[in-house]
Amino acid sequence: MASTTSSSADTPSSTPASALSETTPEEHQSDGSKLRTFLSILRKFIGVPDLASVRFSLPSQLLEPTPNLEYWNYLDSPNAFIAIGTADDPVDRMLEVLRFWFTKDLKYAKGKPCKPYNSCLGEFFRCNWDVEDNAPRIDTKALESKSRSGSSASSIKSGKLSLRPASASGDPRTSSTVSIPQIPPNPQKPVRVSYLTEQTSHHPPVSAFYISCPEKGLHARGYDQITAKFTGTSIKVMPGEHNLGIFITVEKRDHETYQLKHPAAHLGGLLRGSLSVSVGDMAYITCPKTKLKAILHYYDEGWLTRSTNKVEGIIFRYDPDNDDKVNIKDVPEEDILVRLGGAWREKVVFTLGPKPINSHPPEEQVTIIDIAPLSVAPKQLPPEEKQLENESLRLWGGVTRAIHAKQFSKATALKQDLEEAQREKARERERTGAVWQPVFFDKVTDKGGKPELTEKGREVLRRAQKGEWDLDGILS
Repeated sequence: MASTTSSSADTPSSTPASALSETTPEEHQSDGSKLRTFLSILRKFIGVPDLASVRFSLPSQLLEPTPNLEYWNYLDSPNAFIAIGTADDPVDRMLEVLRFWFTKDLKYAKGKPCKPYNSCLGEFFRCNWDVEDNAPRIDTKALESKSRSGSSASSIKSGKLSLRPASASGDPRTSSTVSIPQIPPNPQKPVRVSYLTEQTSHHPPVSAFYISCPEKGLHARGYDQITAKFTGTSIKVMPGEHNLGIFITVEKRDHETYQLKHPAAHLGGLLRGSLSVSVGDMAYITCPKTKLKAILHYYDEGWLTRSTNKVEGIIFRYDPDNDDKVNIKDVPEEDILVRLGGAWREKVVFTLGPKPINSHPPEEQVTIIDIAPLSVAPKQLPPEEKQLENESLRLWGGVTRAIHAKQFSKATALKQDLEEAQREKARERERTGAVWQPVFFDKVTDKGGKPELTEKGREVLRRAQKGEWDLDGILS
């Protein structure tokens, strides 16, 4: 799903933070108390079409001490990302992309959503991950061979579909798994992934990001932007007009590119005092070069009943020039190659062919992701002395330290100072007619949804790949 935290609710506004913070006492609040205060503020915005376009400032008590650009990325399990493009078979590569897809929201599947600081224009964040290349291979040919001797042989339509069972999952309902393991703390043969993101627009709030893994010949990019609407019981979060999803390019496969479009999500639990994310929408992954598409249908039972977190999906052959299939039921059975199903917070399985998953025996239901043993991978960050003033961790460092010390009045004052500095910079640009231009990306936004790096952005990532955090000669 798109980021559920990247609204403009704590950015510069005409409503001072001090006015809102009068409703919140200085002492430490419980999560439930925080949400009740948050709800009382949100009620003023019922009927507003897009919360992300409203400039109001939250008191520091209601924020998590984390910058948005640091918090939001799609590499909660980077070992799933570096495995994309490993398989020779196009269907297996689509399954590798789907395995990554089901890990990108691990922070929501295993933890609670939070409201980090919103980003200032020109703020940026960079980091690395050193990852063990330990994802099981997806090779469905072995599964096809096994199935030929069983009752499901007739359901497998292509001799090119296959799967080699991996180690046992421990679940008697499935005989094999290709789910990724947890990343070890000290990888033996690490593969490095580097990440760079910059806030390129303030009205509307948009950030561009780029993920680079040269060793695997992989890169990913896109824009993060959301629209949000308060319904009275939950916040509906949808991708903004510039957020066309994540674009993953497999360079060694003739630069085949996958577009991963985010579904809408709901941030609920405001009335119960316990935030949670649910999804009740469609997600789409397409690869024009291989002419394969995946449709994922997420189910949400609504705010009166507990969410099932159910997802079902298919991989099928499609025509990139006539991409008119948006629902699973619209796809002819003869075009369906793989079916998927399960709970996205727990475990998802897949089977080959068009038959329903539950018509396959357990040994043919393969676990593509098991969330239970996974946790969010830690980042490698630049040393504090190598960070610039507009890097997220340094920019918000004083606010973060004050919140950790429960000095909320001080944190709010520091946050207001940052907001006022942003307003002054905007007024100066207006006086001089200066046009804002990002440093690391060549455009503020792009109609195609795929930001391009500037030479400075490319150099930052080249140095990050070598573990060099000094920006001398790039920004001086």
